[in-house]
Amino acid sequence: MTRSMSRTLRAEGAAIFLVALWAYHLTGASWALFAALILAPDLFMLGYLAGPRIGAICYNLIHSYTPVLALGAILYAMDVPLALPLTAILVAHIGIDRALGYGLKRTSGFKDTHLSVFS
Repeated sequence: MTRSMSRTLRAEGAAIFLVALWAYHLTGASWALFAALILAPDLFMLGYLAGPRIGAICYNLIHSYTPVLALGAILYAMDVPLALPLTAILVAHIGIDRALGYGLKRTSGFKDTHLSVFS
């Protein structure tokens, strides 16, 4: 990963964060709910208590767009009222994490991510 690639992915994360904020606004859900849950995905870091491999799996599961969007679609199909607001919160969390340089974790260490610059 080059610095240029990392900057591009971080800018993409910032754009996704802004779109997720807009989408959350459109749901009409409470901003107090947003504030209360925006950091909740980081609880998945507790997986690191079981070691770096389990920790990376747990962290990456909730910090990847595909599982989050799949969960949102399932909740929406089940007619769960908070499906869209919760999905927007999770997507916003992932976006801001990526914008700040917190990427998907590698099993080699918590700070070793897909956004780490190697050259």
